[in-house]
Amino acid sequence: MGYRIRPLTAALAVIFSAPVAYAQSTLNEVVVNASRIPEATSPRQVGSAEIAAKHAVTRDTASLLQDVPGVSLYGAGGISSLPSIHGLADDRLRISIDGMDFIATCPNHMNPPLSYLDPNAVTKIKVYAGITPVSVGGDSIGGSIVAETAAPKFAAPGQGLLTQGEIGGFYRSNNNALGGNVGATLATENFSINYTGATTKADNYKAAGDFKSTTATGRTGHTLPLDEVGSTAYETQTHTLGFALRGGNHLVEAKFGYQDVPQQLYPNQRMDMLGNEQKRVNLRYLGQFDWGSAEVRAYHEDVKHFMEFGPDKKFQYTASNTSQGMPMRSESTTTGASARFNIDLTAQDLLRVGAEFQRYKLDDWWPAVVGSMGMGPNDFLNINNGERDRTALFGEWESRLNAQWTTQIGARYEYVRTSTDPVHGYNLASAPVSGSGGMMSQTTDAVRFNNGSRSQADHNLDLTALARYTPSKTTDIEFGVARKVRSPNLYERYTWSTAGMMAIMNNFVGDGNGYVGDPDLKPETAYTASTTFDLHAADRSWEFKATPYFTYVDDYIDAVRCTSGAACTANNSRTSNQFVVLKYTNQSARLYGLDLSGRMPLASTGVGAFGLNGLLGYTHGENRDTGGNLYNIMPLNAKLALTHQLGGWNNALEVIGVTGKHDTSAVRNEIQTSGYSLTNLRASYTWNKTARIDFGVENLFDKFYYLPLGGAYTGQGTTMGINSIPWGIGVPGMGRSFYAGFNLKF
Repeated sequence: MGYRIRPLTAALAVIFSAPVAYAQSTLNEVVVNASRIPEATSPRQVGSAEIAAKHAVTRDTASLLQDVPGVSLYGAGGISSLPSIHGLADDRLRISIDGMDFIATCPNHMNPPLSYLDPNAVTKIKVYAGITPVSVGGDSIGGSIVAETAAPKFAAPGQGLLTQGEIGGFYRSNNNALGGNVGATLATENFSINYTGATTKADNYKAAGDFKSTTATGRTGHTLPLDEVGSTAYETQTHTLGFALRGGNHLVEAKFGYQDVPQQLYPNQRMDMLGNEQKRVNLRYLGQFDWGSAEVRAYHEDVKHFMEFGPDKKFQYTASNTSQGMPMRSESTTTGASARFNIDLTAQDLLRVGAEFQRYKLDDWWPAVVGSMGMGPNDFLNINNGERDRTALFGEWESRLNAQWTTQIGARYEYVRTSTDPVHGYNLASAPVSGSGGMMSQTTDAVRFNNGSRSQADHNLDLTALARYTPSKTTDIEFGVARKVRSPNLYERYTWSTAGMMAIMNNFVGDGNGYVGDPDLKPETAYTASTTFDLHAADRSWEFKATPYFTYVDDYIDAVRCTSGAACTANNSRTSNQFVVLKYTNQSARLYGLDLSGRMPLASTGVGAFGLNGLLGYTHGENRDTGGNLYNIMPLNAKLALTHQLGGWNNALEVIGVTGKHDTSAVRNEIQTSGYSLTNLRASYTWNKTARIDFGVENLFDKFYYLPLGGAYTGQGTTMGINSIPWGIGVPGMGRSFYAGFNLKF
């Protein structure tokens, strides 16, 4: 058994071990054998124990990262929060699940990568903040998040048939969220089959107090209480089936995934997701050789996405227009392949080399509505046969110079090509190349777009240099610099209509505004420096870490008020208290900040062991061209938890504090929020590592607050008029909520 398993373990460890510029986990976490090099630096890793503590009470996988220094969450749908690392979020991060890179197929990014992964299926998440090694991340500037599901399990030699199972569930009181999950494994010594599934359903949640002045939804007979946060309900189910075959030093694995989301409503978008179906297959070969290890992967994803008005929203420009909707559809395919090789040059030197390819195809169209006000008689082509293809090569050399110094340098080249076919609005049956006018300037905008450049090729180069110095058993210092490049996504380059109704449908930041693309956008190039000072006990019983960082971004994709087009009026250019139409543009930006984190034991008594965990984060983001603030930057925040452990009990009293968000983006008329503090109580009990119950209460004192990264409240009413709903209301956080959950393994 030992001879067969160790090579696979070594290959897995080498492939998935990758350094970053600050660490939260043990620095020498990956030690494969005497010739292996400890990680130059370590990612902040959310391990299985931390994940298990939250699996029972959430469906939003991104929420597993809320205790990671430097990470904050953009508010979105109930299962689709968007992680932000040091003020950079969404497509500025590389997020992979079992080696697959997903792309949001939606003009509002309602289906981001982590939304396809149920928390109960996660065994490990690594967060690379600030500086990401080239072997882990490309086509991103803010960091990488690597999520892993369980590795295949096999029976021990002579054991016969291995059978395992798991069942769990949770309930939350505030929004009546009810979820369940199951899992099963059947394996021999060389073959394994595994299934995981989960389903969740929830209603709208309620804030801790009234936050709006109207109960109207635009639908006759349907109203919402003044404390109910409209469009926050959701329903989803996810299934994954895996097969694995092992022989000697080789492993072949296949995973098939399916997700169906009948609805996920959005409090900060004009529309709701009323259907999202994803099918995916992921194939992998893993092998260990005398010279090192190899991993080859191929994957394919198919997404069908549908948006319309949920129960809390309606079109209704006029009182007589009570039944009209606005269907929107997106379909995409993603096909990818990668090959990675880890080569032992010497006992002190490791070379990682690899190649990646990804082809993404997108169609985004809005079907005609019979008898509508301008939404016909033809389909509206938002993105017509869009393509975004990436080809990448990388090399990374890691060297242990001596007992105190470990270094790593890497380079990555990416060729990114984007393109799209000609488009037309509701008013025409084919793509125009001449003419003007059309309702809401649809002909004028389409002609301008069709006659312009619709194909771009980017040659992107990433460079990283990292080092770790260990002067003693209680001190580590990690530092590094990086050059990272990201090409624009298809929506940033190719959305073309300047009409307010169309523009507000192309918004993936949740601020209620409308956005128009620019085909001539250049890739973003970020230069980052980061250092981590890690002081700790020799046995890691206590630790304190401080990470200052600085990033300068050339050609940062920000926005300006549009100056020509249907909605680009004089009022649009100067208003400060309304929703506006913006155009993506390249500018320059600067971000800097500090992460602090630590933990320490307090006392070990007859009633259990007590300890303290804490973290603090500060980020400042500035547009260097305008001198204004960047959008959706998390204000100064801190979290302190008093922990208690006794036998199978693990309990915590948690206090969260956030200062007011006043450094806001003026060009977006971003809403300011006040500071607040919250108190949470958590408790769990585990029996023999096979059964666990969780219970507690969040927002214990029922404090009212607005989510600093929640965007603008557009969760109810007649949302299709750009200013037909009130401006200036943030999205409130959830009021007091009791929860309980269980998990049983057998």
